[in-house]
Parts: sequence; structure tokens; C-alpha cells
Amino acid sequence: MNSIDSLVGSKIRARRKSLGISQVELGRAIGVRFQQVQKYESGANRVSASRLWLIAETLDLHINHFFEETPLLPSPLSKPFHRPDNFGKTRDEQDTLELIEFFTDLSAEQKHAVLTIIKNMSARSHPSTVDIEG
Repeated sequence: MNSIDSLVGSKIRARRKSLGISQVELGRAIGVRFQQVQKYESGANRVSASRLWLIAETLDLHINHFFEETPLLPSPLSKPFHRPDNFGKTRDEQDTLELIEFFTDLSAEQKHAVLTIIKNMSARSHPSTVDIEG
């Protein structure tokens, strides 16, 4: 285990905890599983440059922070951290929310057409529950 990897990992852990973000949430935000976040934080696995950049953005830190022996300071150019709405949601739940978001932008006529398509698709699975004219 390299001391720099340990330093980077401990700074990731400290900032994540100070923001109240779980390893699962951080993992989702940067595209890895929570087990990988654990390995990064322990220094067992090295963090690639591109992944460290994502971590810095997610944790609202300047990339240099991970290599400095200074207190935890946010980047003056960074934005405040806001959890994405899809944290903790399954792919199916994310798709449903996205469908609702796009659906609300449609005209009444388009909404009716989309609804008819969905009802017809659903009728194949549940033929007795569909009222297409309704």
C-alpha cells in the first residue's frame, strides 16, 4: 500500500463523511460499486486520474486537495454539492421518472397518442385490463 494512495483515500473518506454521503451514493455518482469506493478509501486500490477528477467534482473539492497536507477546503471554482435526484433509485425507477419528465412536455394530442401506445403494449401482457377508448 502506497502512502500517497492512503492519503488520497483518507481525504476521500473524510470529505464524503463530512457531506453525509454514503459509499453507495458516491459510487453511483462516479460510476463504481461501493466496494470499489471502500478500496479507494482504504488505499488498497489506486484511483485513476479521471476517476479522481469525478470524485473531486462530486465532493466539491479542487483536485489539488488530494495531494496537499492542508485542511479540507472546497475549490473556489466549484459548485455546491447537490445529490442527483436519481441517487438510490433503480434503473427502472430512473426510466419511469424520465418518462414522466418527457411526458409532461408533450401536447395534449401527443400525450393521448403516447398513452394509447402504452396501453396497447400493456394489453399484450394484461388483455383484460385495457380500455383503449377511455
